[in-house]
Amino acid sequence: MKKIRFAAIYIRSYETGIKIYELSGKQRMRELNSVVAHLELGTDAFTKEKVGQDMIDKLCKTLNDFKEFMKEYDVEEYRVCATSALREVVNTRILLDQIKIKTGFDVEILSNSEQRFIGYKSIASKWDDFNEVIKKGTAIIDVGGGSIQISLFDKDSLITTQNIKLGSLRIRETLSALENRSGHYGQYIEELINTETYHLKKFYLKDRNIKNLIVTGEFITSLIDLSDSNEINKSASFEEYMKIFDKIASLTPREAAKKLGVPPENARLILPFAIIYKQFLQVTEAERIWAPDRDLGDGIAYDYAEKNGYKSQHNFEDDIIASAKHMAKRYQSGKNHINTMEDIAMKLFDATKKVHGFGGRERLLLRIAVILCDCGKYISSVHSQQCSYQIVMATEIIGLSHAEREIVANIIRFSGEEFLYFEEFSKVTSLNVRDYLVIAKLTACLRTVLALDRSYRRKCKNVTFAVKEKELMITVISNDDIALEREKVNENIAFFQENFGITMSMKQKKSI
Repeated sequence: MKKIRFAAIYIRSYETGIKIYELSGKQRMRELNSVVAHLELGTDAFTKEKVGQDMIDKLCKTLNDFKEFMKEYDVEEYRVCATSALREVVNTRILLDQIKIKTGFDVEILSNSEQRFIGYKSIASKWDDFNEVIKKGTAIIDVGGGSIQISLFDKDSLITTQNIKLGSLRIRETLSALENRSGHYGQYIEELINTETYHLKKFYLKDRNIKNLIVTGEFITSLIDLSDSNEINKSASFEEYMKIFDKIASLTPREAAKKLGVPPENARLILPFAIIYKQFLQVTEAERIWAPDRDLGDGIAYDYAEKNGYKSQHNFEDDIIASAKHMAKRYQSGKNHINTMEDIAMKLFDATKKVHGFGGRERLLLRIAVILCDCGKYISSVHSQQCSYQIVMATEIIGLSHAEREIVANIIRFSGEEFLYFEEFSKVTSLNVRDYLVIAKLTACLRTVLALDRSYRRKCKNVTFAVKEKELMITVISNDDIALEREKVNENIAFFQENFGITMSMKQKKSI
């Protein structure tokens, strides 16, 4: 990619910041400068479900100051992202309109999975030790003001991610009445976190050997720097962190802020953050805690660079696929059946590329739909597609936006249910026309794929696709009786032709 000046602006629960980078193919990402403003939008958001006008005015003033800052560095491209502070309020659209009018910025509201995936990218892309660390059992804890995300790795594969609605600012506001009344404030925070981590440990950490805890969040690097024997870059052993925690817990908020070298206005957040780190270190039973010193701004910049030609050593798409496969395993989907359908689906998608006009992202969505389409059978064999739809909609898939997850859920749903036309479909969704067309075409693909392994006996695993004029030719090399699969493919011809504008036919060749 050519050299470019890029600004990453992030609006979080307790701060709004800007980072300016120089991006290039050779030097990768070089941070030029950064500014952070302490704006506790989450105080309003988490208690009143609205952000008040005074706070919005302060936010707009800060964003306009950032515009002048960008001019000083001749910024050519930028991206403005907001997290839970604007995502969880009831007046989101009104706020975005005010910000647009007063600052000129179009603010992008990140879904939780998008936000965490961008944060994860910032670690994986810029931390040289990342790929080595995750070879052993690893948990990444991303702590924000509104929530905590925990992502688990096993043998360098991302297996699951879970969100807990209990960030540092939310904790402080929940317990605000107790903060100054009792000397047991820290104990109350621990009890609140324990309530949320109980099921996490029971369902997701059972039998997992976690060696490393990678943490992103406020103050963690400053806390680790207090270690007396910080021999390994930005990390501390379990025992070392517990000593650090005891030092901080014995101080007043103002003393702790001075000790860590942070602004006094952040003092009341230090203890909640420190306790969160301690609790997750204990619940995961990790041996070492790592603080790679990356934040959302780094992730936004990396995400921009990646979409504009920068190649990372880490394959993030593999993480999404690994997470989906772990989810399928949890609902006892057949591994061999899934692998067969994956292979068929990718061949079908690639062979019809000129017909459907989709790219790599839609290919990924089809692949995830294939992997997860049988999850609902764990609940009901009669209504499996509807159950699969509900499971996908209720389960966060890191790396997919909420809209993409809804697309996947609907592809699965309509693979076995009557398809709805847009006028009816639009009454129950906020997805746009393009999203709907993606669902329609990929549903036609998934129906064909399911038909080709209808018996679950993998009789059509050796299959090829070719588009000739206005017909998709399906050739199956098999000595098995594939009458059932042929009949199911024929049932899908009309729907496939309606969406792709071509018909399809199937022939069998005997193998020698």
